[in-house]
Amino acid sequence: MTLPIHTMAEALQQTSLMRFIRHFEAMFPDLHMKDLAVDHIGPGREMVINNHRVINFGSDSFLGLDQDPRVLQALHKGIDRWGSHNGSSRAFTSVAANVEAEERIAAWLKTESALIYPSVTLTNAGAIPGLVTKHDAIFCDEFAHNSIQEATKIAKAGGTRVFTFRHNDVDHLTAQIQAARPYRHALITIDGVYSMSGELPPLREFHELSLRNQAILYVDDAHGTGVLGSHGRGTIYDALGTYENVLAIGSLSKAFSCFGGFIGCPNELHQLLKIRSNSYVFGGPVPPCYFDAILTVLDIFTSSEYDQLIQKLQNNLQHLVNGIRAIGLDVLGGLTPILSIPIGHEEDTLRAGAFLFEQGYYVQSVTFPAVPYHGGVLRIQANANHTEEQINGLLGTLALIAAQQPESSAA
Repeated sequence: MTLPIHTMAEALQQTSLMRFIRHFEAMFPDLHMKDLAVDHIGPGREMVINNHRVINFGSDSFLGLDQDPRVLQALHKGIDRWGSHNGSSRAFTSVAANVEAEERIAAWLKTESALIYPSVTLTNAGAIPGLVTKHDAIFCDEFAHNSIQEATKIAKAGGTRVFTFRHNDVDHLTAQIQAARPYRHALITIDGVYSMSGELPPLREFHELSLRNQAILYVDDAHGTGVLGSHGRGTIYDALGTYENVLAIGSLSKAFSCFGGFIGCPNELHQLLKIRSNSYVFGGPVPPCYFDAILTVLDIFTSSEYDQLIQKLQNNLQHLVNGIRAIGLDVLGGLTPILSIPIGHEEDTLRAGAFLFEQGYYVQSVTFPAVPYHGGVLRIQANANHTEEQINGLLGTLALIAAQQPESSAA
């Protein structure tokens, strides 16, 4: 007897995405380099995968705080203090350190209030549908993060109308807003930093547009958190000088090297979001030991040491950008620690990533559907604790790839 679960799996294997993935897995079984298992993490950015030692240029622990003794000690302290798990939904209880962390995040970010979720994805999945009703509308940048796109689908299922506007296009957004009227309220959902391209949105123009059109600006600033803005506050406050009519979403992983996501919001929305965010009510909370670590990172971010850390990161980032251009490759980004080198065809991208790996350097070879078809990139993430020797080694290996690239890809 063939069980329905088996026929379901077979049917799903025939979807276009799965056929594409399986096709490349079959054609290039030794190049795919996805779903890797890391055997060991060493000092600096060393790691071991399948008994092969590499330097990790794929980590989003941008400031290297995942290996900071103070952060690790805070985690141990949190385990001793709280145990390994909260034991209930936050709708019932929160450890005191969770409440303190939210208060400290708001003070650092300069918002009235903050609410912590288990991840940025769950922040968006809970907050966006929770902020709108069938009387409202959402306007979403076409390149907004996948978690925003998925959250708008949930909102749409609840009756909210959803419109997509061309990337960073103020005029097209204006036209979409005019065509969508009437609505009660609207969300304009964008990224603070678009990680694949490194682009920033025209925040001031979007903010002014929101104020004129009964809309709220919702900014997923996960890739700006900790690495852009004064003391790592991200893109919003430095661009606007205010959070008036803005919701700021940030990451507690990446530069924080901890766990979770948060939304900075006005006091009046704090309780509403607790009640109306399904991912907050029904999702397991951040493990309580991490709040002691988050508080430790906030101490670092609000001290003069942060300037030293960000300077090291910026030096490494500039070294990489200048070096990549010097060897004749294009590079996207440079404002944030995520750099993309366009390669093009999926096979070429996978081969380039595999070659780097064999030479002792791990970067992410990103292909469709994360980027457009035949728009593959090598995604390199600079960290503050990369050494000059490690960066020079990566650049030397990239030069070997550049020598094989056609003239059209030269910078």
